[in-house]
Amino acid sequence: MTYRIAAGLSLAAMLPLSACMETTSAESVGPQASAEQACLRDVIAATNNPDAVVLATDYPEAGTHVIVGVGPQRARWSCIAYPDGTTGGIMSLTDEGAL
Repeated sequence: MTYRIAAGLSLAAMLPLSACMETTSAESVGPQASAEQACLRDVIAATNNPDAVVLATDYPEAGTHVIVGVGPQRARWSCIAYPDGTTGGIMSLTDEGAL
């Protein structure tokens, strides 16, 4: 009898947690994550290389400045993400701005 009560409490305790595990929209992960994801998306498209990670994020007034590392040697790329989900200023910091 005690086993059933303990199992019931465990299940009841887990139900509220399952509702907290879904984060699918850009708004639900916050502006920093949205900016980073937008820059990752567009740097990957510009370089045609899916091996990319965020190295740094800065918040100047005009938009969110994100540094992305591309490839196994993490060549540095610069990107500005704007609140509407667009990006600009994508350029290589390794090859003096070349794409």
